[in-house]
Amino acid sequence: MKITRLKTRLADVPMAKPITTAIHNMRSVGCVLVELETDEGLVGQSYIFTINATRLKAFDEMIRGFSHRVEGMDPHYVTGINSAIWSDINPTGYAGVTISALSALDTACWDLIGKAANAPLHHIFGACRDRIRTYASGGLWLSYSIDELVTEAHEFLAQGFRAMKIRVGNPDSSVDIARVRAVRDAVGPDIELLTDANQALRPKQAIRLGRMLEELDVSWLEEPVDVHNLTGCAEVRRALDMNIASGETEWTRYGIRRMIEAGAADILMPDLQRIGGLTEMRRAVALAESYDLPISTHIFTEHSLSIAGSAANCISVEHMPWYAPLFNETMQIEDGDIVIPTRPGTGFTFNEAALRKFAV
Repeated sequence: MKITRLKTRLADVPMAKPITTAIHNMRSVGCVLVELETDEGLVGQSYIFTINATRLKAFDEMIRGFSHRVEGMDPHYVTGINSAIWSDINPTGYAGVTISALSALDTACWDLIGKAANAPLHHIFGACRDRIRTYASGGLWLSYSIDELVTEAHEFLAQGFRAMKIRVGNPDSSVDIARVRAVRDAVGPDIELLTDANQALRPKQAIRLGRMLEELDVSWLEEPVDVHNLTGCAEVRRALDMNIASGETEWTRYGIRRMIEAGAADILMPDLQRIGGLTEMRRAVALAESYDLPISTHIFTEHSLSIAGSAANCISVEHMPWYAPLFNETMQIEDGDIVIPTRPGTGFTFNEAALRKFAV
């Protein structure tokens, strides 16, 4: 099998309403959709994104700049393709649009490998489970009122979630606590609550907030401080009994290694786009496992399920519904778990009608 053509398309998927975290104002996710066509009629698919479609064309140009590395190649040689692109990006660096482009091409190659074998990728990687714990992450935003938080928390329960994440990071910790307490009272003691500060706090603020969150039985505090402040994150981790989750903003396995060496997180959260695709994700996950550290994958829910189904140290995946309109298939939630699909490849294919609707 040979890849005959690299094709990209741009789409901008609007959110139901604008949302806010401590550092983001979001109205849409702009996506570069990648397709690798082959001489056997199979097509490998993947995507990467930018918030509000900002600089989307720069991501597209970077991906298409590697067409010579994939066209004419057998996708089964994905490690060789990955290594060639890795060498090419040395002058421009191992973060940002370069790694994002690598991720898109690497994941599309793996999708082809699965389709050629007529097998799901978690079986090809070596399966360890057929379902994985998830938490609702597409809501409970910092911009919501308490009434909106409570209403949405009940909606998540009705959808089958047994865990959900609420954004924190207000300058006044008492505001965050009142919001989290309202959600805890609404869902009861048996539902897992997670929090995400989106890097908004200084270490002492995060420690103060974390101690109050522990009294509300919150399972983790995510990205409590600036991601570049690994020393500060480690300080927060040492001061609290609750877990610190982080890693979504790290690039490649080397970023994950820096977090591990700094003792900056109890739970690592590799992001498929920033980590560099499924090849690099598997390396990062194995690295975490060698330190007995669990992982919980960050967004890209559909395409991260192959990792969740094959990584023994994966404890959960983040359920983010932003990209669901792009796919023909839907994620199946049962009693707080996502059922990992057994369809070939990643198990998800682009919806042509949606791509036309959201085309840039």
